[in-house]
Amino acid sequence: MPEITKKPRVPKVPAAHQAVGAASHAPKEHKAPALPKTHGKYIEAVGRRKTAIARVRLFEGSGKMTVNDKDGKQYFSMPRLVADAILPLTTLKIAGEWDISAKVSGGGIHAQAGAVRLGVARALVKKNPEWKKMLRVFGFMTRDSRAVERKKYGKKKARRSPQWAKR
Repeated sequence: MPEITKKPRVPKVPAAHQAVGAASHAPKEHKAPALPKTHGKYIEAVGRRKTAIARVRLFEGSGKMTVNDKDGKQYFSMPRLVADAILPLTTLKIAGEWDISAKVSGGGIHAQAGAVRLGVARALVKKNPEWKKMLRVFGFMTRDSRAVERKKYGKKKARRSPQWAKR
């Protein structure tokens, strides 16, 4: 009887798991979020309002405002919100000297405008600490801490109790 030799069994590896050169073992690069192409040095500050967060950058320029890569007037559809966002600059009478670039997330557009306003005020104070006193008088340096109160158990809303029935 002829002798039967068994070959060692090698498990098959799916094609997706097979390495093709050394590049497949290299860690993947994570790209940083793209920021608007602006010029030169800037002053950066963060502003918050309710659940909105704004990362504000001030550049010396001509008074342009960019919010999330859109024009400020286009992003904040109401003129009142645009005026609110640049209020620290108009109060100091330097609105035409600075360009604003802001990345905003969370909240609604009213809260986002308030967050940009706080960020602009904080960035201006980084540039010139003497402006802090005047900005504080107008209330631009104070973070408005009011936010929605959480709902409690046993209540219909944060404080509203269920209707009481006498009988």
